Amino acid sequence: MRIHKEGFKIISGTTLLCAIFIGVPALLLPGQYNWINWIFISLAVTFFLIILQFFRVPERNHTIDANAIVSPADGKVVVIEEVFEKEYLKTNCKQISVFMSPINVHVNRAPISGLVTYFKYHKGKYLVAWHPKSSEENERTTVVIKNSNGTEILFRQIAGALAKRIVWYVKEGVRIDQTDEFGFIKFGSRVDIFIPLTADVKVNLQQKVKGGVTILAELNEKTNA
Repeated sequence: MRIHKEGFKIISGTTLLCAIFIGVPALLLPGQYNWINWIFISLAVTFFLIILQFFRVPERNHTIDANAIVSPADGKVVVIEEVFEKEYLKTNCKQISVFMSPINVHVNRAPISGLVTYFKYHKGKYLVAWHPKSSEENERTTVVIKNSNGTEILFRQIAGALAKRIVWYVKEGVRIDQTDEFGFIKFGSRVDIFIPLTADVKVNLQQKVKGGVTILAELNEKTNA
């Protein structure tokens, strides 16, 4: 397991804060490590570990399958429904939404391989991620990847009440491979994926999924990688 680069500054600041939190009582009460001191130490260590786990990147065997749409994020499937995607695709699609809790891995990975044909960042609100309006009103990014058969998959990083920093590493015109990192959402939120109506959904509501590993759906086409 490694620590993601997005966490370096925050972890450094947390380390300093925890050192102060532990050190001040020790300076005020030198040589008197009573139960109060140990409470301060326990709280500081717990807080540090919570922050550290936000930025963990575990080693995994990622799923590489040209006909599969893999989950772009760790979390729980909270939406599977038919919707009209009005920003770019402008057609009816199947939407699959994955909710990321604060304890999930926060790296976002490309669900398919292909060319990034569209990217847009939207400023917005910070409603809770499960709010019905969060996918349209919250801060978010929209990314579209076209595979070698011309099928386009649209997905969104959506900020939430805690997740107030979305990071992305893609831009229009670049190629990205399936399971490559395309972004990071700090402290949770959700990712929405919009796929063709003909795709076969392979997950169920409330199912836990792993980014880059779990197959959300399969395309009904023979696709070249």
